[in-house]
Amino acid sequence: DAAIGLADADGLDAVTMRRVAELVGTAPMTLYTYVPGKAELLDLMLDTVYARMPRTDTAGQPWRDRAAAVAGENRAMFAAHPWAAEISTGRPPLGPGQMAKYEHELGALDGLGLTDVDLDAALAHLLAFVRSHASDAAAAIAARRASRMDDREWWEVNAPLLARVFDPSTYPTAARVGTAAGEAHGSAWDAEHAWTFGLTTVLDGLDSLVRRRNPGA
Repeated sequence: DAAIGLADADGLDAVTMRRVAELVGTAPMTLYTYVPGKAELLDLMLDTVYARMPRTDTAGQPWRDRAAAVAGENRAMFAAHPWAAEISTGRPPLGPGQMAKYEHELGALDGLGLTDVDLDAALAHLLAFVRSHASDAAAAIAARRASRMDDREWWEVNAPLLARVFDPSTYPTAARVGTAAGEAHGSAWDAEHAWTFGLTTVLDGLDSLVRRRNPGA
């Protein structure tokens, strides 16, 4: 809990065995009697966060709604714990939190006629989108904090420079599309639009896969 709170407040770089020991009121070497090192501590942190995730009961709902609920649960987890998106899960923490999360999330796509290998890959594809979006959202928040300007203010400050160095006739498509996106979002990137567009596109792709594998699904 001390390590999770530290990471939530100051990021993963702030999580050291010495800092955690100070928070729990013990000597750093004492922690090593519980975990071999920081890597194992990060595994425990991530598995604990996984175990505490709310798991929506979507039984009986259409599969797209079930998958969207899984995506939303992970988005909320990353919003509460941005550091979680920075930890590689190629070799996931093999704890009860990870296993409960995996079992719950597979249920969103089970029964659609996919092979077990495709089922695992489909879930990984969905969660990869959520992780990527979470990283982009966290970076946008960090940029606003560092510059002390929101996106609209940043573009207003930098617009004169862009006008001097950017020739629309040389990059006509970039000029047209960039202007349209900027006017629509008030920035180069809007988290909510990116989430809705991206999740819909991912689910459309999975829908195509399901229909190919099981036309009656």
